[in-house]
Amino acid sequence: MIKQTEGRKAGTFQPGEKPIIFLIHLKIKKKRLPLTTQILRIILMIRNLLLLSICTLSTFMAKGQNTYRSASDEVNHLLDRMETKSGEFSNDLFLSNKGVSRKDVYDFLVRFRGSGYYANETTVDDYNIFKALSENGEWAMPNGDGAEISKYALGPFYQRQPDFIHLNKHNFFWVLNPVLGAGVTAQQKPAREVLWQATEGLETRGRLGRWLGFSMALTNNNTRPAAYIQRRIDQWQAIPGAGSYRQTANGYQYWQFEGNLDASLIKDHISLDIGYGKHFIGDGIRSLFLSDYAGNAFYAGINTKIWKLNYQNLYLRLNGQDFTGDAPTHGYKYATIHYLSANIRPWLNIGLFESVTFSRNGGYEIAYMNPVIFYRAVERALGSPDKVAIGLNAKAIVAKRLNFYGQFLINEFNTKEFFSRNGYWSNKWGLQAGLNYFDAFTVPNLDIQAEVNMVRPYTYAHYDNHFAVPVENFSTWNQPLAHPLGAGFQELIGNIRYQPLPRLTINAGAMAYRQGVDTGSANFGNDIFRDYKTRNSDFGVKMINGPEARCLMLRLDADYELKTNLYVFIGGAYREYTVRDNVLPGENDLFFTAGFRLNLSRSVQNWY
Repeated sequence: MIKQTEGRKAGTFQPGEKPIIFLIHLKIKKKRLPLTTQILRIILMIRNLLLLSICTLSTFMAKGQNTYRSASDEVNHLLDRMETKSGEFSNDLFLSNKGVSRKDVYDFLVRFRGSGYYANETTVDDYNIFKALSENGEWAMPNGDGAEISKYALGPFYQRQPDFIHLNKHNFFWVLNPVLGAGVTAQQKPAREVLWQATEGLETRGRLGRWLGFSMALTNNNTRPAAYIQRRIDQWQAIPGAGSYRQTANGYQYWQFEGNLDASLIKDHISLDIGYGKHFIGDGIRSLFLSDYAGNAFYAGINTKIWKLNYQNLYLRLNGQDFTGDAPTHGYKYATIHYLSANIRPWLNIGLFESVTFSRNGGYEIAYMNPVIFYRAVERALGSPDKVAIGLNAKAIVAKRLNFYGQFLINEFNTKEFFSRNGYWSNKWGLQAGLNYFDAFTVPNLDIQAEVNMVRPYTYAHYDNHFAVPVENFSTWNQPLAHPLGAGFQELIGNIRYQPLPRLTINAGAMAYRQGVDTGSANFGNDIFRDYKTRNSDFGVKMINGPEARCLMLRLDADYELKTNLYVFIGGAYREYTVRDNVLPGENDLFFTAGFRLNLSRSVQNWY
């Protein structure tokens, strides 16, 4: 299922881009280097070329293949809920690394239904589990879980719920579904206005024999969103959660594409995934490591699952920022991400994160294909000024109804200056702490999530390295790759989800944050796109640096499922934004929305 961003939340595909070539367009800087560094480069090159050759060869020897649920898929809530209620982490799911493979989703839910925990589940849980199984029909045995023939069959269509076309025979599986959505918004503030959004497209996935899996989705989106989103689009020149767009007479139009090819190199242990899409690392509403907020990116990923460990190598090609009035950038920037997740105890999961963002005039730095986590030593040996971050993720299950989670990110850290409490600018870190409470206060299917996030100024930012503007900040498509607010903020965000009936879901959410504001040429560290060398000072940098902005957003919405994956929805939201001493104009937004969606996830626009 695709996630909706004023239509559908996804990335933007540009004509002429080549999804595979960036992986092999590798380049070493042509400059005189110390002999030891040159030797290190050569060793890394030989080693990684061998690894790449083995992976390529293994693709054709694969014994199976997979496809993945979206990082923003609503099934993630069900999996988190069932895993917590079981009281222990699954050695298959590793939910902090999204999206999750469809096979792992299917296997986990089938085992859960056969466990003793399932006897205590509600009819709502039973409905949600069966629905999730039916959406992964390629892994269902004939007449098995989720494999029933739909009673709504129309000739060759909807023979198997919930798929428009479903073929599964002779080692060939193929599904095709329409993607549709439309909504009308009655905006009351700042001015009364009727707004709208519309999405139409197709999504497909399948497998060929036992060696290749694939998925693709393409949609056309037209929208005139709420006033605060319009202001954001005009400011950042990008559709939130997407990317480039075409401005129409009274709104915005944009195409979105996502897709992947995947294969199992070693069945149930090592998989290769190449595509254009998004990832999410973490267990919260937000992620300080990598989120699905920004637009899609070309990527290659190798995922290794052994025993109680799951290890992901992710290689991304990103778009540099492109703001009107800025000097033009050339080529692309890149990121390499490593994430190791381990079930230390049945109730405790620990994750280690590492990322490096860099630019090489259009070429990928081959040393960063190093598959081993914590290669900061390699980065130092290369004399590189690239953007590096490390982090710790943790999650614990308590009493089979609660889970606690958190993240700690370090971009730069000076211990001496930190304990001197002098506000040294280069102490750049972020912290997240949150909890999920399932069946809260013994009310079945009432789930509460609350989360605190804070990020120091200048975190995720970088300086002008190769271009006239800083490119190596942690962003793509003019949007942050981690938290939507960027840096220099404290945020409290929460959600209450209640599903009193199998087909009815009610959500209430709240968000409040404080953030410093960069005004004019002043750089207080809140805008990750500014060169941090233009900072106002080295000391006295507080968490909320510069003029303080405050924002409060409240929302309430309800969805009713008419047929499988066909929903009607209503909702409303209120947002208030002020800046101390009226340095910037205040904002008030109030609107109500109604519409329908088919094979689209809920659009929750509580970004800023």
